[in-house]
Amino acid sequence: MLDTVSNQNSVEGMMLDIGRRARAAARPLAIASTEAKNKALLAMADAVMEAEAEILAANVIDLKNAAESGVAASFIDRLTLNSARVAAIAQSMREIAELPDPVGTVISEWDRPNGLHIERVRTPLGVIGVIYESRPNVTADAGALCLKAGNAVILRGGSDSANSSRTIHACLVKGLEAAGLPADAIQLVPTTDRAAVGALLSGLEGSVDVIVPRGGKSLVARVQQEARVPVFAHLEGLCHVYVDGSADLDMAKKIVVNAKMRRTGICGSAETLLVDSAAIATHLQPLIEVLAEAGCEIRASATVMRVVPGLKPATEEDWRTEYLDAIISVAVVDGIGGAIDHIARYSSNHTEAVIAEDPDVVERFFNEIDSAILLHNASTQFADGGEFGMGGEIGIATGKMHARGPVGVEQLTSFKYRVRGTGQVRP
Repeated sequence: MLDTVSNQNSVEGMMLDIGRRARAAARPLAIASTEAKNKALLAMADAVMEAEAEILAANVIDLKNAAESGVAASFIDRLTLNSARVAAIAQSMREIAELPDPVGTVISEWDRPNGLHIERVRTPLGVIGVIYESRPNVTADAGALCLKAGNAVILRGGSDSANSSRTIHACLVKGLEAAGLPADAIQLVPTTDRAAVGALLSGLEGSVDVIVPRGGKSLVARVQQEARVPVFAHLEGLCHVYVDGSADLDMAKKIVVNAKMRRTGICGSAETLLVDSAAIATHLQPLIEVLAEAGCEIRASATVMRVVPGLKPATEEDWRTEYLDAIISVAVVDGIGGAIDHIARYSSNHTEAVIAEDPDVVERFFNEIDSAILLHNASTQFADGGEFGMGGEIGIATGKMHARGPVGVEQLTSFKYRVRGTGQVRP
């Protein structure tokens, strides 16, 4: 909290100091060896496992405070840590250590007729500000990914996860110190005052290069509206699953239930099920039945209700809602064309899945839908950097500039050009 921050008279002054220290740390970090960064990551993972009891005790306090404030079950799920999730945090850092170091990688190179040799090379972004809610694991994921990509990071977690994040952050600092890297390379904002968010969004007088928000729609909307530096973000994960008439029914049932119900509170959870009109007689009712058996509430279009009476009718707002709960809206569409039209109208451009055996349907789905992640015959819950082999992610970006989809180590770099000559001058 603010009273623990020495020699600072205001949130703004505190944040400017954090920014200056992050910028100073970014310079040596940008040229740190792969060995040093990996040593830090492995030491962080060990520190997390050694501090498991402390982390879980801190999380109990956060969960108690959250329960008393009456938040939704999906929120509690994102906030909750247990032994398995702590172990997963440590494992994620070990996996990030095993990833190739992106810094210095030659993306492409070519020779010009005048003899110049040109290389495009990956470089760190610099200082990244990460603003997030409820998920204490983001503290570790963001810190580790930014470190691997040679960036300093300023973490601003939500008040709901403050105790858990603080305890995890202490483990990250131990890892940095063990590898001889600047402790200021990963800083956690020590106040829950909302003014700290505004200060971070201002760019801290040029100290911050990029902002990455990870949280609810209101948080991300505020970041996008107020940020004076570039933002990697998505507003919400309004994900669709389209079941084509050519789909294998058993496969479709398994995928649809997993896409919705495996974890309902994550951004890759399916929120809308679209069923081909050609599959009404064969697929629609079995799909609804397996969802209902799994404990999912169905909000149905008029066509669906005529086939399966007694369901709750869907409103126009349902097609635009990220439930983050055991609720799904279901509609019948006129083949792949109808599915594409529905997704184009309502999607947040996060993740969509098609279940089909017809290759022409799959090609249209992949070619005509402009979301960041598209899947064929697989659950939308695979929309995750770890599942993509990235060793974790800071979030899923749905914009079209620089980073899109899972934001992992490569997406946390920029590039520069190296041009080698032999005395050329321009005529």
